[in-house]
Amino acid sequence: MSEKRPVHRGGPGGPIRGAVERPKNFRKALKRLLGYLKPYTVPLIIVFAMAITGTVFSIIAPKVLGKATTKLFQGFLAKRLFSNARIDLDGILQILIKVGILYGIFALFMYIQQYIMAGISQKVVKKLRTEIMEKLSKLPLKFYDSRTHGEILSRVTNDVDLISNTLNQSLTQLITSLVTIVGVIIMMLTISPLLTLVTLVTLPISISLIVFIVKKSQKYFKNQQNSLGSVNGHVEEMFSGLIVVKGYNREEDSIEKFEKYNEELFGASWKAQFISGITMPIMRFVGNLGYVIVSIMGGIMVTKRAIQLGDVQAFIQYSQQFNQPISQVANIMNMIQSTLAAAERVFEILDEEEEKPDPQDAVELEKVEGNIKFENVYFSYREDKKLIEDLNIEVRSGQTIAIVGPTGAGKTTLVNLLMRFYEIQGGSITIDGVDIRKLKRNNLRKFFGMVLQDTWLFNGTIRENIAYGKENATEEEIIRAAKLAHAHHFIMALPGGYDAMINEEASNISQGEKQLITIARAFVADPDILILDEATSNVDTLTEKYIQSAMKRLMHSRTNFVIAHRLSTIRDADMILVMNEGQIIEKGTHKQLMEKNGFYAELYKSQFLGAYV
Repeated sequence: MSEKRPVHRGGPGGPIRGAVERPKNFRKALKRLLGYLKPYTVPLIIVFAMAITGTVFSIIAPKVLGKATTKLFQGFLAKRLFSNARIDLDGILQILIKVGILYGIFALFMYIQQYIMAGISQKVVKKLRTEIMEKLSKLPLKFYDSRTHGEILSRVTNDVDLISNTLNQSLTQLITSLVTIVGVIIMMLTISPLLTLVTLVTLPISISLIVFIVKKSQKYFKNQQNSLGSVNGHVEEMFSGLIVVKGYNREEDSIEKFEKYNEELFGASWKAQFISGITMPIMRFVGNLGYVIVSIMGGIMVTKRAIQLGDVQAFIQYSQQFNQPISQVANIMNMIQSTLAAAERVFEILDEEEEKPDPQDAVELEKVEGNIKFENVYFSYREDKKLIEDLNIEVRSGQTIAIVGPTGAGKTTLVNLLMRFYEIQGGSITIDGVDIRKLKRNNLRKFFGMVLQDTWLFNGTIRENIAYGKENATEEEIIRAAKLAHAHHFIMALPGGYDAMINEEASNISQGEKQLITIARAFVADPDILILDEATSNVDTLTEKYIQSAMKRLMHSRTNFVIAHRLSTIRDADMILVMNEGQIIEKGTHKQLMEKNGFYAELYKSQFLGAYV
């Protein structure tokens, strides 16, 4: 299941909502993230300059507009007093043109800075994604074994998207909000210090209310996230195991448990949304009190000729502008903290220890015969728990080696060590007398072909999936491989044949047929060493017989490793290695091991003769 993420609701100008995820080291994460912006210093300076300049123009506009109101008001009074007086419409028009120009420049600057910032943020995110993908391709298998696919995917997508949104919007909004706050205060002071003081009195009230509401809503949002995780986890579990649920008639139990989780989510969500939802009404109420006081005091000051009517109108506009950037700054700061926490998770991947690089004197082989030797091999996933110790195996070219044993015995580990997905901690593994640690990894792995128990097909045509085993595979090679895998007949029966698309919704292709395609992929690769991890486990008995026949042709004159769960498939192996707890406890042919009547014989009997081990 993927990681839980805080739910961000509303825009930067909306109420503060959600439990804010904080970075472990704010300064370190910020410094590293800013490092990605360093190549764009000049464009960023232009962006911030335009944001500041555009905001200044928008701040000046209300005061200029107030002059038009003053002129209109003065002209109206003059007409009341003098019959031949006239309203200065030309002067008012000129003022309105100035206001239009100011707002037009503001809009133009905002458009340009947003255009530039969008390019910068997407270039940064593109670089981040590229670095992550390159890093993921260099990480050892143990990294993936210790993390869920959902967790890795969440970091590559959700966390990077959050960084992208913050760079694209929040940085410039933070600048404009701060400039607006400072600029508005300055403009209000130029109009009336007394009215400014009245407006600022409402500021600590608003901040205190915001802090109080945020503290109250935090625990409810945390409960909401936990409940949401329970609901999502239960739904994922039920859908993935739907056949089992239906098979045991446990639908009602599943629904009851879902209703319980859903009820908990409803309660937590209702409280969280209600408490956070009252933020804006309360702030508006406080703001409106300020407007009322400003209007009353401004009206009194106009009657006493202490201030112009247009200035009162401008001041009311400024007081309206004053509260919004304060809530914006609070929201943006929360967003930045969540973004830095996301950046930390991305940087954790980028800082992971990579596979040890190939040595400078690493060699490349053109061809191998397939003579493999394990000498005194020691390996452990964890320092406190040994798995393979003092392992010795010698395999001659062309032999078929079967590896059997209970779960956790080390069967797959043996193959992973052979292909250097993991590095051994002691001893040596050689191919044709050359230590595999002296070979380049890509050179080593090109000699292997793999057919795993779990099929892996990518979105594309059947032809592309089969050809994946060999670069520049010809049409003849693809068809021949499909025929050897007994896949040609069902492929030709599909609409489009080899051009039929395979994707997650490919319901016209069974699991067994998908397995046949992966086997055809191994045929087209034509490897020197073949690894089969119970390749026939997902096919029916008749198809299994066809595959076994084809496999014998493929295995001829190659070295083959077969990880077997069904012992019927490896009776003809040249050697059977019986593993338990990382040790080879028995080895020999099927006949020799049955005559020995040991661990292997007990496994065989438990599968085919109904005996119990």
